[in-house]
Amino acid sequence: MNIQANNLYAELQAMASQVNGSAPTIKPNMEVGIREVNSPSSANFGELLNQAINNVNDLQAKSGELKNAVEMGDRSVSLAEAMIASNKAGVAFEATVQVRNKLVEAYKQIMSMPV
Repeated sequence: MNIQANNLYAELQAMASQVNGSAPTIKPNMEVGIREVNSPSSANFGELLNQAINNVNDLQAKSGELKNAVEMGDRSVSLAEAMIASNKAGVAFEATVQVRNKLVEAYKQIMSMPV
């Protein structure tokens, strides 16, 4: 699956406008010839990314606790619960790695664009 940087940017803008209910404003910068995008959601991207990473971390910590409880013989925790938590943590981690890979790929494409 090959995602072009322009398509990714347009899709992110569309998603941001859907979340906020308004379209982002674009101001041309005449001095440099660069357009500045002012979107209410652009400041929240870092927070959303941080929350997602913290969520994955919490899933992995809970999975570790459940595994330790099963290994120690705690009868209140079943093996099925521990395995489900482990699989959830694994899927969440894999999804995070894929998002990171796409962000790095998009960054590389943007940096290789001629100015």
